[in-house]
Amino acid sequence: MKDFQFEHLATFAAVVEYGTFEAAARQLQVTASAVSQRIKAMEQAAGRVLLQRSVPVVATAAGEPVMRLARQVRQLQADTARELAGGGAAVTLPLAVNADSLATWFLPVLARLPRDAGASFELHREDEQHSADLLRAGRVMAAVTAAPAKIQGCTVEALGSLRYRAVASPEFLAQHQPRDAGTARLGWLGRAPVVDFDRKDELQSRFFRRLTGRVLEAPRHYVPASAEFAGAVRLGLGWALLPEQQCLADLEQGTLRELAPESPVDVPLFWQRWKIGSALLDGLTAVVRGTAAQALRPPAGNAGTAVQA
Repeated sequence: MKDFQFEHLATFAAVVEYGTFEAAARQLQVTASAVSQRIKAMEQAAGRVLLQRSVPVVATAAGEPVMRLARQVRQLQADTARELAGGGAAVTLPLAVNADSLATWFLPVLARLPRDAGASFELHREDEQHSADLLRAGRVMAAVTAAPAKIQGCTVEALGSLRYRAVASPEFLAQHQPRDAGTARLGWLGRAPVVDFDRKDELQSRFFRRLTGRVLEAPRHYVPASAEFAGAVRLGLGWALLPEQQCLADLEQGTLRELAPESPVDVPLFWQRWKIGSALLDGLTAVVRGTAAQALRPPAGNAGTAVQA
């Protein structure tokens, strides 16, 4: 395979990011024909189809490492330009972060990065498990994941655990909890409404199965936004597990009650990032590490039950 030209890599990234050859052409200020010719030249050099001509255009399995290379080259070029010029235009860092981390601890990371770092951010809100897929596809440069397995071309480090507590509103308990049911008898939750983030959310199901040995077959509400998810629980739509940061004040005030105080759930989180010598990515990683140390449970030795999200 021949080496790809820089302008061809930039074109490839633009097509994937903007979704069509025409949109990429407008962004690059060239003709759509020029974009098509560059992609064709890359595919001839690779001997593989690199893009799926769908709407939007997406990278094929063979194109995913090319997309990762294109973004890595662009980041290194931007870092070099900033070092030579002593400043420059902001560089966009695409990151994948799960909704609960965004709602509880990750946004301060972005605020703590020095203003002169020259970064803007494109956040992809994704499930902890599926954020790793975005890294493999080259769509993001770093991600908060729940998987410790290192992705090819990335480094991985443990950040700590986000602790969850099973909670419900007093009104919900008055309606659904049998009078003789205590925290040691939670089988009734299998008949009561439960709130899930979306159809990929298995946290409540795994919690119920671990405590009762049964499959959770209950009416479900799906609320795919972190603040609204917690709001649904407070309003009594169902029971669910909430991060401590979203429920401790309610537990103290009595607006929520804990279902199994002796059984908090710890979801371990990891930071995976491209293995490139980028000063900007290095700086971001240092801030992520420091913020996680303050906001999360230690990576090992905590008292909750660790589960995969």
